[in-house]
Amino acid sequence: MSVPRLHPRTIEAVKERADIVDVVGEHVVLKKKGREFVGVCPFHDDKSPSMTVSPAKQFYYCFSCGAGGNSIKFLMELQRQSFSDVVLELARKYQLPVETLEGPQQERLRQQLSRRDQLHKALSLAAGWFRSQLRAPEGAAALDYLKTSRGLDEATLEAFGLGYAPERWDGLLSHLQQVEGLSPELLEAAGLVVPRRGGDGFYDRFRHRVMVPIADRQGRIIGFGGRSLDGGEPKYLNSPETEVFEKGKHLFGLDKAVNAIRKADRAVVVEGYFDVIALHAAGITNAVAALGTALSNQQITQLCRCCDGKRLILNFDADGAGVRAAQRAIGEVEQLALQGQLELRVLHLPSGKDPDEFLKQHGAGDYRSLLDQSPLWLDWQIDQVLHGCDLSKADQFQKAVTDLVALLGKLPASAVRSRYLQQVAERLSGGQARLALQLEDDLRQQVKGQRWHGRSRRWEQPGEAGLRERAEAEVLRLYLHCPAYRGPIRAELRRRELDDFAIAHHRQLWAVISSLEEDNLGVGRLEAINRGSEAGAELADLDLPRLLSDQLLLADDPDSGLPSELLGRLTPLLEPSDVQRLSLSNPPLQLRGATAALERQRSMKRARHLLDAWSSQRLETLERCIARLLDDSQAPPAEAAAESLDMETRIEAMFAELNSDALRFQDLYYNERKHIEHLDSQRRASFEDVVAESQDAQPA
Repeated sequence: MSVPRLHPRTIEAVKERADIVDVVGEHVVLKKKGREFVGVCPFHDDKSPSMTVSPAKQFYYCFSCGAGGNSIKFLMELQRQSFSDVVLELARKYQLPVETLEGPQQERLRQQLSRRDQLHKALSLAAGWFRSQLRAPEGAAALDYLKTSRGLDEATLEAFGLGYAPERWDGLLSHLQQVEGLSPELLEAAGLVVPRRGGDGFYDRFRHRVMVPIADRQGRIIGFGGRSLDGGEPKYLNSPETEVFEKGKHLFGLDKAVNAIRKADRAVVVEGYFDVIALHAAGITNAVAALGTALSNQQITQLCRCCDGKRLILNFDADGAGVRAAQRAIGEVEQLALQGQLELRVLHLPSGKDPDEFLKQHGAGDYRSLLDQSPLWLDWQIDQVLHGCDLSKADQFQKAVTDLVALLGKLPASAVRSRYLQQVAERLSGGQARLALQLEDDLRQQVKGQRWHGRSRRWEQPGEAGLRERAEAEVLRLYLHCPAYRGPIRAELRRRELDDFAIAHHRQLWAVISSLEEDNLGVGRLEAINRGSEAGAELADLDLPRLLSDQLLLADDPDSGLPSELLGRLTPLLEPSDVQRLSLSNPPLQLRGATAALERQRSMKRARHLLDAWSSQRLETLERCIARLLDDSQAPPAEAAAESLDMETRIEAMFAELNSDALRFQDLYYNERKHIEHLDSQRRASFEDVVAESQDAQPA
């Protein structure tokens, strides 16, 4: 349906209601600075906060790329939407009346907007019915579970609207149909009922479960979490995603925690519904939980809008799934944390307990003390690297050093980096002072190389990130859909030192692929293929697209090995377009071109680094060299005449000695440029071969 022309009154109402800080803050983490806010600009590859948002002027402006405007323009450029679409979206969000200049279209538009209101109404009525069933005779076991097993009082049950879904196939369906007059189709759209397989009617989605209503930030019911009472699987059943419920955009308990988060100036993020409920019952009301998925960037942004200090504490379970969830959450905000845009801490409770268990045994006071002592994310990650590591064994020591160098290489501030280098060296040395000093120096040299040799963004030009992502995607597409070439691809990536992909989601996907192949071939065989000592023909036997597609179905399971945030990025690789399939016609040429492009980017960054190092050197002139030689010369006239023949050689030697560092950087720079020319010739040859093949394929 084409969007009708909007009445000026609607546009003005949206402009007045849509606060620039709220709108921008939903997509960018903003930090207060005086009377304004600053954040990382989303319209270019911003390395430090360069966007300013002014509440007084209701205007945003980026001093780097020049982007600027009001709330509507921000959303138009960010979401690539039309003016009318953005205004309608904001009107719906703020529940403003929509007026158009055409009567019939206006009525249809209002009907479309009222659909969400109907879904909210159905969900609210369902929540009320679940609450009533908890007090009915059928809900006696559920009520006893909540009061006895969970230790919740009446005030907490009421505050969170907890209820019970009876063990009936159509209890909720019959009530909402017959009493409230709601259609089964609407209830299905709200995620409350499920169509029968034969297409003959519907049945309740939730049966014999304790029901936990999920609300949005405005307090409107958008979904439910149901906890099994009889040990049936799944233990927790959540509402499906609907028009009003997107798991990655909402946080359980945020509607009740907003004021407490603002007051405490920090948010506590836990894993489960009952962890949040137990914390709130204990008076720790600044706690929220993700909704069965890894903490997303949008959820983190919402939390950061609630506290000026941008302080987040992750309190996930200490088991493998909890550690992975914490690592994924850190990955979402790592850059913001490194830039000082937020303070991120990680708390793992003693003995692997979750907050609910810990509070029952120790109380709220001890929990608050642990929150205050929770380590910064980087300290926690260092602990994870060293946890269970026997540093007396060479292989484990080397792995720990490699992982720590990769971790510390991300730190941009030299003072902070020096502090962590010293701390890590002391832990690796086992308290031996002399060894600690030597390790600190070795780590510093390795971290220095890590920060610029193909990884640091400092030496990256605009647009290179996109080129790198396309080239890496091309390699992965070849690997997935040209199975006969998997061995050569692995060997080529290792030969060029490209097997540690630079793009985060590509690196995650490669780790999952490698894990699948290790399970089938063994670690030793796969490493031999990487080194090129084995052909790796058996890699072609694995149907990787199918195996990865199967894991997509399990992506919400933390133990699946496939992070759920990969879903949107993985599909284009598993299902290439027709044009992309054509590019797979000559895998060796495609591989040579893509890997040469990736290696060229790394070499270009190295060349820029060397050029900068070369230009920063202070050159000693020839005149200075001659003057120093004359000052040092004390020979008699006869000998001086003989030595004059050798003066030119001596001047050249002294020039080289005084400018050794500059000349070394010069040689390294020109060698790198020669290597880049070689890589360019490889890329050109690949392109020319592809063109020649396509011309040969054309009919005469």
